[in-house]
Amino acid sequence: MKLNYWFLLISSCLTLTATPAWGQTPETQPTPETPPTQETPQTPEPATPNSSARDLELSPEIIENSPVLRRWMRKVPNVLESIKNDPSFRTRLRLGYSQYTSDDRSSGIKVGVEDIFLGKTGLTLSGEYNTSFDGDYTLYGGDLRYYILPLGGYINIAPVVGYRYIDTDRYNTSGLNVGAKLLFVFSRTGAGDVSLTQSWVSPGTSEEVGLTTISVGYALTQNIRLSTDFQKQNARQRKDNRLAIVLEWML
Repeated sequence: MKLNYWFLLISSCLTLTATPAWGQTPETQPTPETPPTQETPQTPEPATPNSSARDLELSPEIIENSPVLRRWMRKVPNVLESIKNDPSFRTRLRLGYSQYTSDDRSSGIKVGVEDIFLGKTGLTLSGEYNTSFDGDYTLYGGDLRYYILPLGGYINIAPVVGYRYIDTDRYNTSGLNVGAKLLFVFSRTGAGDVSLTQSWVSPGTSEEVGLTTISVGYALTQNIRLSTDFQKQNARQRKDNRLAIVLEWML
């Protein structure tokens, strides 16, 4: 009996002191602090070249008035190819006044054409006609020239082969005209150049005449140039000089 009593007493004490599992408050585990997010600095994107003139937000008037922009919009040009094939000088129609510095000091006119390109090569055709108002002097003829160096360069050399007819009050001659031309272009597309041409008419004969011509041209507008020609004509019978002021229309 006593044994049962002590057993009940111990059981009651255990019941009072024990905390039921459902009554326990679970211990909250500390949440680890999340480190603040560091902003990655933005690296500016490198500027890329515009693909066309429209990306530059230019007005249509500027694009329309610029042949370079229009050409670049259609296709990016090959600059090296342009230097080789695009001539730094242009075909020109010529009309001028001539003064002959021989004894009679006569004057006259000069008409001609310079460097008509025959295809996309360095071969050109040129021609001229000179006459004095008193009829004492006449010169006309034509030449083929072949420019050896790239046409877009600032310096070029061309062999000259053609025909000349010369008639003066003291002698006349006609026949093959051979020589060479040296061209220095100080401003491209015909804006300015200096040339020296040396040739001989009927070379190796008793009627041989040497022609030395220096020409300087400078553009006044996009299509009009003013040129000065000085020519020295050496014949056995006589030496003549001719100075001409020429207005040129560039094609």
